[in-house]
Amino acid sequence: MTPEPDSSLLLLIDFQTRLAPAIEGAAEAIANARRLAEGARLLGAETLFTEQNPEKLGRTVPELAEFATAPIAKMNFDAFAAPDFPKEKVEGRAVIVAGFEAHVCVLQTVLGLLEDGRLVLVVTDAVGSRRPENKQAALRRMERFGAELVTTEMILFEWLRGADHPHFRDISRLVK
Repeated sequence: MTPEPDSSLLLLIDFQTRLAPAIEGAAEAIANARRLAEGARLLGAETLFTEQNPEKLGRTVPELAEFATAPIAKMNFDAFAAPDFPKEKVEGRAVIVAGFEAHVCVLQTVLGLLEDGRLVLVVTDAVGSRRPENKQAALRRMERFGAELVTTEMILFEWLRGADHPHFRDISRLVK
């Protein structure tokens, strides 16, 4: 089961303006990333954003910009290995990962986190690649190395635990 929101870190990787137009299913992935970010804000889970070479690939997409208050600029494909990545943020937390591109930065970040002994959950409906076969191969590989594959709704409702949660209606509205 997904850990409580306060022991989760939502890591949104490279949802950037110049990448998005080339990503298969980008609109759905971005919409789901927004649902996750809104849910994290409501329920108290911390969120981190990364941007791969933002001078070339642009900043975080407008749909997510309000949540990306201090994105981590990086050149490493593995965000966890980036010099400015705040490793203390993952201590004692499950890392919930979404982003672009599934087979490059998402994959390498997930593998780095797993190698470091972290619990990693990859949100399958909030990741994307230019080509669907790259996304599918990346998801299979991440799962094979120990990542849990989940969906946006799975994370949000597991954070709630039950319909008696004070934010149940808010979260239910997010997924409709």
